[in-house]
Amino acid sequence: MPISTLSLPSIGYCRRNSPPFPLKSAFFSKPIKTDVSFALKTSQKRSTHVVSMSMEAGIGVMGTKLGMMSYFETDATVVPVTVVGFREGNIVTQVKTEATDGYNAVQVGYRRVRDRKLTKPELGHLEKAGLIPMRHLQEFRLQSLDGFEVGQRLAMEEIFKEGDLVDVSGTTIGKGFQGGIKRHNFKRGPMTHGSKSHRALGSIGAGTTPGRVYKGKKMPGRMGGNKIKIRKLKIMKIDNELNVIMIKGAVPGKPGNLLRITPAKIVGKNIPKN
Repeated sequence: MPISTLSLPSIGYCRRNSPPFPLKSAFFSKPIKTDVSFALKTSQKRSTHVVSMSMEAGIGVMGTKLGMMSYFETDATVVPVTVVGFREGNIVTQVKTEATDGYNAVQVGYRRVRDRKLTKPELGHLEKAGLIPMRHLQEFRLQSLDGFEVGQRLAMEEIFKEGDLVDVSGTTIGKGFQGGIKRHNFKRGPMTHGSKSHRALGSIGAGTTPGRVYKGKKMPGRMGGNKIKIRKLKIMKIDNELNVIMIKGAVPGKPGNLLRITPAKIVGKNIPKN
C-alpha cells in the first residue's frame, strides 16, 4: 500500500500488528525507522502556583478617608494632612496559624452593616465567632500571633502614636478612559501654523523591524481605580475625642474610601535584611 494512501485507521492497525516499519522517500538519503504512536499522555503533573502575601511589620487597622486640611505645628509650619476616621469595627474575626491554614495571619473586620448587606457565608463566618456583621475583612500576615484572640478590638491609639511612620494603601480615584497626555504626561503638538497633530499619540514604533508594538507601550487606556500603597507617611496628630488621626501628605482615594494603615516597613528595624 503506498504511503500516500495510508489513513489513520490503517496506520493504527499497522502499529498494533507489526513492528516499526521504515519510511522511504526522496527527501531522505537513508531509510528512517519511525515508531508511530498515537497514545496521548494526559496524566502530566501541573506545577502549582503559590501566591503568598507580604509580611507586615506589625498589626494594622482599617479606616475611612474623611478629607484633607492644613495642620499648624508649634513653630507655625503649615503641613498638609489627610484626616482618617474610624467607624465601628477593627475587631479580630479570625486567627490563622500554620497548623490550621499554613501561614500566620490575623483577620480583621471593619465597618458595621445590616445583616442583609452580607451574603450567608459571610454572615455565618462572623456569627460563628459571635461578632457583629461587618463589611470589610482583611488579613494582616505577621511573624508572631502572641496576644491576639477572636473578638479583640484593636484600638488605634494603642497601636500608633504621634510621629510614627505608616504605610497607607487604598484604591485611587478612577478617571475612566484617558489619552496619553493626561495618563502619561505626554506633550501635545503645535496648535497653530498648520499642524494637524494636536493631542494625538504619534508614532508607536518602527516599521518592518520589529514589525510590532512592544509590550508595555504607553498608550491611552483606563486610568485610576488601582490599589496603591503610599509608604512612610508620618502621623502628625491623634485625636481620641474625635476618633481620627492626621497623616502627613495625600493618601489614595476620595473621601469615604477604605484605607489600610500598617506600620511602615523599615529594613533592619522591623523587617529582617534577608
